[in-house]
Amino acid sequence: TYNKLWTTAQKDLDAQLQADREQSLQPEKDLVKVSRMLAAFYIKYVRIFHDLEEAHDQLVHQQKRAVIRPMLDGVMGRILEVKKAMVGLENSEFHYVDNMLEDLKLLPEEIEIPIPRYFIKENLEVLQQREKTLDEILFNAGLETQKPVKAMTLEEAIKVIQVAERARQGRRRALFMKQNYPEKKTKRPTKLQVQTGPNPDDAATCIQKVWRGYIQRKKTEKMREEEMIFLGMVGGGSLPPHLKALHSPSQMHARRENALRGEVCQGPNEEFIKNKLREIEGLDIKETLQNQIGQCFIECRHIIGRFPDYPSEAAGGSMAIFSEKTPEQVAAELAAKREMALQKESQKGKQEEKGKEKEKGKKAQKTGKKEEDEGWKMAPSNFLAMIEEGNSLYKVVWQNRDEGRDFLQDHDLELIKEQKREEVEEEIRVQVDELMQQKLENLKLSVDGEMSSKMKKGKKSEKVRAASLMSLVRRTLDSLCRELVEEGILIKAKRVNLSDYVGEYSYLGTTLRQADVEPMPSLADIRQLVALYGILPLGSQIVHEKAPLVKSLLLAGPAGVGKKMLVHAICTETGASLFNLSASNIAGKYPGKEGLQMMLHMVLKVAKQLQPSVVWIGDTEKTFYKAVPKAEEQMNPKRLEKILPKFLKALKAQDRVLLVGTTSRPFDANIKPFCKVYQKIILIPRPDYASRFGKYFTLWKHAILQQGGEITELLSPSLLAKLSDGFTQGRIVRVVRAVLSELRLLRMARRPLQTAEFVTPLAGQDPVYKEEEETFQ
Repeated sequence: TYNKLWTTAQKDLDAQLQADREQSLQPEKDLVKVSRMLAAFYIKYVRIFHDLEEAHDQLVHQQKRAVIRPMLDGVMGRILEVKKAMVGLENSEFHYVDNMLEDLKLLPEEIEIPIPRYFIKENLEVLQQREKTLDEILFNAGLETQKPVKAMTLEEAIKVIQVAERARQGRRRALFMKQNYPEKKTKRPTKLQVQTGPNPDDAATCIQKVWRGYIQRKKTEKMREEEMIFLGMVGGGSLPPHLKALHSPSQMHARRENALRGEVCQGPNEEFIKNKLREIEGLDIKETLQNQIGQCFIECRHIIGRFPDYPSEAAGGSMAIFSEKTPEQVAAELAAKREMALQKESQKGKQEEKGKEKEKGKKAQKTGKKEEDEGWKMAPSNFLAMIEEGNSLYKVVWQNRDEGRDFLQDHDLELIKEQKREEVEEEIRVQVDELMQQKLENLKLSVDGEMSSKMKKGKKSEKVRAASLMSLVRRTLDSLCRELVEEGILIKAKRVNLSDYVGEYSYLGTTLRQADVEPMPSLADIRQLVALYGILPLGSQIVHEKAPLVKSLLLAGPAGVGKKMLVHAICTETGASLFNLSASNIAGKYPGKEGLQMMLHMVLKVAKQLQPSVVWIGDTEKTFYKAVPKAEEQMNPKRLEKILPKFLKALKAQDRVLLVGTTSRPFDANIKPFCKVYQKIILIPRPDYASRFGKYFTLWKHAILQQGGEITELLSPSLLAKLSDGFTQGRIVRVVRAVLSELRLLRMARRPLQTAEFVTPLAGQDPVYKEEEETFQ
């Protein structure tokens, strides 16, 4: 199944690469056509991403997974590049492709950004160790009252339940006997009493009648329910997919199988194969390298009259010798460089004359105007080469491979040998370099009478080594982590997935834009942007280094829309460490300018060591207050305002560290420095009607089921969705928790939930008023 899925994904990817090549050949002048083309590219790459991620996670063959992995990273990066082009073209982070989905006969769920499962699976042991260390530090510091409870095994849990149940039955039996014994003593039957009662045949007939009626009613009820589910009117069709998976035993079994399938094949003993290669082919490789290097020495002695200097290990050793060019090639390169220098000098005057024209062109680009003869062209990609390389490798090795008899999906020995042969050659080359370097020194001493350069520079290298040793005397990572945890800056992220942020897709986006009305983003759009800008770059090192770099992200929206939940979801999906630099959290800690610099230096160092990392600033508008309120002057909320740009500047492309700010009052901040710090700003609106009551993602149903309630005929989620217009997700969850108390859950069987129970608590919550929503816009 997953081999076929991979094959399908490769065919689609090959066709998409061809479309990418054709587009890059000639610019396009029609911007409407460009917009549709980019949207089509985005949809196709996301669908390919779905298939590749599923195949990479579930394929048992380890070598196939190794081939898919670079293409998976490449497709992720390409999606981010296409998204950047769409944002630059439309000047908006939100894009609506519902008309294209209708043309392609696709569902909105099919263009949801999937979260690659290898983000967590490949680093599971490291993440578990970090969590264990964090728990120990919190417990030792007294910040946690109890150590985390170790999970029971199934057998231990069954024994505990059996003991408790037997004890309960014994107590009930003892109480029954205590009550029943005096009655038996007072009401002993006498011999004179005659036994009377109904006829046994009549009693049996009565029991059969009742039982058959009960069974038939249950069968009829089940048939009616199955019919309604088949028609999609009630039952399974109305539940969200993730809730159906939680409640269905078959789905739970399938999830367990999927989790185990990737661990079936642990791969061959590659170290054993490497040792065998070293034994069998090692001597031949060593002799070949020695002969080649010796021949280079002799040829160089004939050409320049002396033996060359042996390249250092930093320069590549003998590999640098083999990569050197012939004297004729070197002379040709020098002549070309001289010609280039002359051309540059002659072009300096022309460049000064063209300076004014360039400035005019830049101004035209800033205003969005382009000349008529120019057209739009896709920017160069950092990932197409990676994808094409993986695609060509698939065609050469795996496309026409007959695996009809390879039921176990075992490894290919020859592919492993090719890979390990390069490692063996590199190890032997290092040994040969040491041997041939000594041989070269002996030749110089005996033939030319030269002294080794190594002996001349011995004292200097010792000084450098001593200086480097002195520079390594610094604080350990454990001590820095302990201090940050005790100060409450390095905190434990809550376990919440991005899929738990439920919300429906916006089906009217294109229609509203055609009517010159900018639609409010839906919660599904928010999930997409958080996955694109937060999760994918943090999860993959290659994507973070080569994709458009996003160092900071701002989540802005009314109170209760799930901003903090999304921060914790980013950490959960990527296994990131979480640092809390909110103004209220760092108030009174590390006072003064030097203390602040030391704190940020510690956070930056630990975040880079424990990457991926998320630095979170809650209520970040306080850091950029226009005027600090008197009640908050002692807290000094503007401590980080001037130093945050320097903090972001210290983050490089290889550092998987993301600054995330959350705010419910962005209009209180000074806009210029505020927008200078946050590179991407995402507006999170209150949920629309589709999110409160939709086909798949339903806030009311999700909240009630998660709290332990049941959806009955007396409960109308559609009516609740109408009544809760203007209320945020947090307010809805708070209402559900207030209604579904422990006592109410115990009465659920006798008294089902009704709509009226939620109305009164809902009326006591604060909605998002129209004026506040307009201020956010």
